[in-house]
Amino acid sequence: MNNEVIPGSLVDMVSYQKEAVVSKTIIEKNTGTVTLFAFDMGQGLSEHTAPFDALVQVLDGEVEIRISGKPFNLKQGEIITMPAHEPHALKAVSNFKMLLTMIRS
Repeated sequence: MNNEVIPGSLVDMVSYQKEAVVSKTIIEKNTGTVTLFAFDMGQGLSEHTAPFDALVQVLDGEVEIRISGKPFNLKQGEIITMPAHEPHALKAVSNFKMLLTMIRS
């Protein structure tokens, strides 16, 4: 999004969909991205790596995030960093929303 002003509540900017993962890009720049996600309970992302550090902010619900095989259970209001090149996966323990900030430089 280019220089667009987006007012409002982050939690309300993306909606849950049954058996789905929904995402909405808020900022996309060469230096990084900010993306909202909504996961229906039980949905997730399989283990993968990313070439950049990332910050997950839990906006709603509960998630289990595994980083290099170690589980972390996070709830609304909590954050975790995912280091570049470390394998990670996540699964929604309940309906779950997050803000993902990926730093590219």
